[in-house]
Amino acid sequence: MRPPILSAPARLNAATRIGSPLPLYLAGAYTLLAIYGSLYPLTGWHDSGASLTAFLTADWPRYITAFDILSNLAAYMPLGFLWAAALRRWLALPLAVALAVVIGGGLSYGMETLQHFLPSRVPSNVDLGFNALGALIGALAAARWAKSVFDGGLIDRQRHRLFLSGSFPDAGLLLIWLWLLTQVNPDTLLFGNGSLRQLLDVPTPLDYTAGSFVKIEAVIVAAHTLALALFVTLLAQLAMMRRLPLLIIGAGLLAKSIAYIIMMSGRGGLAWATPGSLAGLAIGLLLWWLATFLYARWQRALAALSLLVATVLVNIAPENPYLANIYQIWNPGQFLNFHGLTRLASDLWPFLALPWLMLMRTYER
Repeated sequence: MRPPILSAPARLNAATRIGSPLPLYLAGAYTLLAIYGSLYPLTGWHDSGASLTAFLTADWPRYITAFDILSNLAAYMPLGFLWAAALRRWLALPLAVALAVVIGGGLSYGMETLQHFLPSRVPSNVDLGFNALGALIGALAAARWAKSVFDGGLIDRQRHRLFLSGSFPDAGLLLIWLWLLTQVNPDTLLFGNGSLRQLLDVPTPLDYTAGSFVKIEAVIVAAHTLALALFVTLLAQLAMMRRLPLLIIGAGLLAKSIAYIIMMSGRGGLAWATPGSLAGLAIGLLLWWLATFLYARWQRALAALSLLVATVLVNIAPENPYLANIYQIWNPGQFLNFHGLTRLASDLWPFLALPWLMLMRTYER
């Protein structure tokens, strides 16, 4: 039996009364990404022989920059904000803020301690201190603005005006946020998510030739564009079905351009715009527009099939020599944490989106 269909205002009022799980979803996802990013690349584990707590009393690091300080602050501000926003539904606001700071500080302490066992990472009391300060700033910001963001405020009202309401759509919004995060990774093809070769240390199965690579790249981009656009279409309110997918894809292209600009010191913002990717983007958008006339159940099936095709091709595609040589002009050392979490999100995104597509209930339009 189908659930009763509520009007948009009724869904908004019901969601406000019950409390959306979106803050908890976001807090949990951000915490997992922070853990992976802090321990990336997760190789070479060994005991250095030093005390696990020696970093707590170490002197101020000799080679620390303003960028290091600001990045440590910025990394944990969202963590404090999201945990305070999630916890205040069950706890008094001061206690929620305090617990969010404890979670942020405790997580940072745990990560700095584990970095003792990684040769590519250096535990630091300065990182710990500014991470905890970032969590505090984020938690205090949540005390002031979380209600506006999540509980009927301007941002929350816009969320319900644009997207369907409910726990499952909230999970879909989390996946869209993760997809946008994957586009900030500059060493993957445009929309080239789902590669497990690095995680599993699998060699490239196909040799590179210019002609075949353009075709494979076009199919990957077309299939992933179609899948992502249909994914957003299934989440969108009726009036936004043909606008939101274009906005999300445009935001992804902007994120990719910004990643290349940062990587190339202000140049190459359109390095993603290869003949193959542009052709794939056009084909994918055309197929999506045609697919918007299908019933929602067929859109789900087509999105899942397209995502499977894109993911298989990403894993068998030959190595792109342009991306293979990217580290000659870009050193991700300062961005190691962020690069690690964007890489993980990129690798796993299709395998998180596919179950969502298969389990999503079809909403009547």
